[in-house]
Amino acid sequence: MSTETRPDPTAPPSRGARVRSMLHRALTSEVRGYASIGRAIARRPAIPQGGTGLGYHRPVLTILIVFIALSAVEIPILDLIVHPWPAVRIPILILGIWGLTWMVGLLCAMIMRPHTVGPDGIRVRSGLEIDVALAWDDIASIAIDRRVDEPKTPCITGTEYAERMQDETNIEIELERPVTIRLPGLAPRGGAHEVTRVRLWTDEPRAYLDAARPFLTAAA
Repeated sequence: MSTETRPDPTAPPSRGARVRSMLHRALTSEVRGYASIGRAIARRPAIPQGGTGLGYHRPVLTILIVFIALSAVEIPILDLIVHPWPAVRIPILILGIWGLTWMVGLLCAMIMRPHTVGPDGIRVRSGLEIDVALAWDDIASIAIDRRVDEPKTPCITGTEYAERMQDETNIEIELERPVTIRLPGLAPRGGAHEVTRVRLWTDEPRAYLDAARPFLTAAA
């Protein structure tokens, strides 16, 4: 009789697994940030052929631009302050430039990686990490439904996934059957989740519905 023990899938992730996950997410975000800057320069948003991109960045656009501007001003000011001490100046300069580049990459990602509605289905996106794909065969209906949730509400609640923008969603997607999606990180917040409803925020809910309607009709 085999005495092999198998890991308990319900057990919390080990510290090593959490560290590996954190490093993987950091590397992925870094690469996507630079890729998004490249897309912005080339003016090539990540939208499939025959599809439509729907933005979600409008509520936080001003805040991001202000932070980027402040960071850009902060770099030369700090450089002047610590200029006599090269051992301090160089690390601060490197960190300042990296932080500014990271924020520019985040802004570019939010603009260049929009939600998409295309022939293969929809993609729910957010910033540098979130990219959840749903096929038309799995989608029962899409409707405009604005909802404001309590702050810090988990994105997964039961079998519902909500990708909010400042605690708000305005599109509700009902699925034909439970669908497994995968979120960045480890359980309970990340990993694989089975959902029957998806909610998201888009800057143009009516345009989102208009873009989805022909595909929904064809899939019916």
